[in-house]
Amino acid sequence: MNVQSLIVWSMALGAIAAVAVARAGDLLARPSVSQLRAVSYHLSVLLLVLVLSGVLHKAGATGGGRLQMLQVLAGPLCVALSNFWIHGWLGAAHRDRFMAAALRLSALALPLLAVAALWLPAHQRLPAAAALAVGGSALTCWLTFRAWTFGDRLALAMALGCLLTLPALAGLYALAMRLGQWGWPAQAAVAACAAFSNGLTGAVLWRRERHEWRTRERGSVPAVDPVTKLYSSAALVHRLVESQRRRGRTRRDGALLAVTIFDAERVTALVGGAGLNEAWMTIAARIQRQVGVVNPVGRYWERCFVALVEAIPAPVALRGLGLRLAASVRRPVEVTGRGGEPVQVRFDVGVGIVHLRARHAEAEDVLDEAQRLAEAARAMRSRAAIVDPASRAIVPAEQAQFGRRHLPPEPGHNVVPLHRAAG
Repeated sequence: MNVQSLIVWSMALGAIAAVAVARAGDLLARPSVSQLRAVSYHLSVLLLVLVLSGVLHKAGATGGGRLQMLQVLAGPLCVALSNFWIHGWLGAAHRDRFMAAALRLSALALPLLAVAALWLPAHQRLPAAAALAVGGSALTCWLTFRAWTFGDRLALAMALGCLLTLPALAGLYALAMRLGQWGWPAQAAVAACAAFSNGLTGAVLWRRERHEWRTRERGSVPAVDPVTKLYSSAALVHRLVESQRRRGRTRRDGALLAVTIFDAERVTALVGGAGLNEAWMTIAARIQRQVGVVNPVGRYWERCFVALVEAIPAPVALRGLGLRLAASVRRPVEVTGRGGEPVQVRFDVGVGIVHLRARHAEAEDVLDEAQRLAEAARAMRSRAAIVDPASRAIVPAEQAQFGRRHLPPEPGHNVVPLHRAAG
């Protein structure tokens, strides 16, 4: 390694270390598991570049045999760690079974395969590690792009960051294997890919983490509603229209959930307008936490909140989602009373759950059905209502018969025909 190459890689390492230090400071200020994962990822990238670029060898910190072992393990471990945290970042478990399984499997298999590669003949170890790292990173890139087609806007930037990782990994392993002649301009291109990839993925990761933190701490999400900071009704309808168009292309199932509050006047009389607004913010935060920060939540009108879940792993997931949401918004809310004292209030709510299928449906019709279901849910013990796929009647979410077609409702289920509920 000559002086020019050492300068190039030192600059790249400095850029990567700066991002890691910034995220470590954020971790100290607002500790969380996702913040810890982000710092771990940036440190793994730093170690990866340090080991494969030749800087560690130039510093004489380790011998040849030990260095090769680190080079074999570094790439697959770094990609595995990124797949581990990107699984949570994308909300894969709530969105797509294939995406969730692929990310989990790769995060588990890559380190095991890297350890197995250490048993190969010496000249085959680095090529095997390079294939594992580049293959795992290509899978991540494809899955994040797939998440973008499901409606996750930040996933496109993450896919671009993963795309930059591919030439960075290939170039770093080519350097480690000493394939061809690498002048400092070529090494600078590889170093730039590594630094920009780390910076871009770190930026989108931090952006979503900030979104989640604001939702958790202040009960608001970035939008235009003056009280809850949720999407306005117009913005929400626009997002629903876009989602329905995407659904026609991707053939993915989703959901729309309406949360209607029936006794806002009683709460206003008890705690006043300021206390009611405080309660709205708490309810908005609870809804956002239940559906995940990747899914938009809006205030359709004063006493009706709507959540759009872009993709679900299976229709049966609607049952658990609706019941968890109903249980969350029914919990007591602590607000400031008229005299400044803390007051606990409990709302009378109903949750309507609409299964969004691949076929196109008008946004207004979907929203109207969700509100009618929320009205019907008021008379149900769980306060969550859905149209039963088998009987086409409105039933409590816990009684919906998923996976069955054209079967009569079981005795005692007290179902309500859809046309009667609409009237």
